Amino acid sequence: MRINRQPSQKEHLPLFYLFLAGLVAGILTMNFGKSILLENTGLLDEYTLYHMKYMTVDSNALFVFVLKKRLGSMLTLTVLSTTYLGLLVCGGAIFWYGLSTGSFLMALLIRYGLKGLFLAVASVFPQYLLYVPAVVALVLWCERLNRNIYFNRYSPLEERKVIQPGQILKLLAIFGVILVGCLLESFCNPYILLMLLKIF
Repeated sequence: MRINRQPSQKEHLPLFYLFLAGLVAGILTMNFGKSILLENTGLLDEYTLYHMKYMTVDSNALFVFVLKKRLGSMLTLTVLSTTYLGLLVCGGAIFWYGLSTGSFLMALLIRYGLKGLFLAVASVFPQYLLYVPAVVALVLWCERLNRNIYFNRYSPLEERKVIQPGQILKLLAIFGVILVGCLLESFCNPYILLMLLKIF
């Protein structure tokens, strides 16, 4: 006799702990590998920041680039979530974001001390106020989709709806938030960053 499992809203990946693990891994990686990752690469060094002070930003071209990159990543995550390894992809994405954050923060702290924190904030403001909740919402959406496809079981008399109409609207809303984030990253953030670099 097969026991049918209904979708459980309580089942979800430990996103916070995955991000925290990635954050710690990024900090340790940058701290112990700084001679290779920083000293030999010129990553975020003063020479780079000096030339950034005098750069001219083409916001329209930057928007196209950012839009392709951000939406491309989100679309890839959405598509991969429909595969059998979807949960691993979702968890790996959150771990990667934590790893990138930890490495970025540690690199700036090593090079510039506490001033590096201000540079880190200026580098991601204001777009990450939208990116962070949008990415979390998207990962949860993808996780739910994957569980509906592969792990939730229905009886033969039940109609199996993998994606509800409301879920489609939610996905479109998430991509809409990411689109607004791309606009902020292209037309607002460069000028905030340049203002800080001039007094950095």
